[in-house]
Amino acid sequence: MFTGIVTAIGTVDRVERKGDLRVRIACPYDPAQIAIGASIACSGVCLTVVERGGKKDPNSENGAWFAVDVSTGTVERTVPGLWEQGRKLNLETALRLGDELGGHIVTGHVDCVGEVKLARDEGGSTRLAIRMPAEFAPFVAEKGSITVDGVSLTVNDVRDRPDGTCDFALNIIPHTGEVTTLGALEEGDKVNLEIDVLARYLQRMRKLERG
Repeated sequence: MFTGIVTAIGTVDRVERKGDLRVRIACPYDPAQIAIGASIACSGVCLTVVERGGKKDPNSENGAWFAVDVSTGTVERTVPGLWEQGRKLNLETALRLGDELGGHIVTGHVDCVGEVKLARDEGGSTRLAIRMPAEFAPFVAEKGSITVDGVSLTVNDVRDRPDGTCDFALNIIPHTGEVTTLGALEEGDKVNLEIDVLARYLQRMRKLERG
């Protein structure tokens, strides 16, 4: 379980095909504090640590590393090219009991891929508009929560489209843009999306009530 509050940016520095993909991610974490079998969200995808190494280097953001196995199903469901060498990833370690819930409840299970339709500077912040596929458009609501590439965000506005898709707007403040990969997004880029788990349960309950 996660909160969508990114704690570091990692870089894919090695990719091997071992049935699934074995992806090694350079990061600023202390490897001594990363347990084998621990869960780390990588741009919104919950993955299990299978190896770790290097050392925390105060002069480098990438002195340590951890490795994860990425299944074919995960590759197909996430942003194309996400698991390629050199790619930047938003990282978040799993929530511990007693930690502050600064964002919202995030499972690390990507629902779909969205497309950035607008990326515009507004008073120092960045205004994003992202197109949500029709299957998941009903789960997006103004002032609701959504996870974009592992980052917990509040939806500012939703515009439904005739084809069933929707465009939802977000405001990325300068701090969020600097400490995550969202500040580098451009129009046409693809992003991992996870809908609010509460919206998912509400939709399920409504279906059961309708019989």
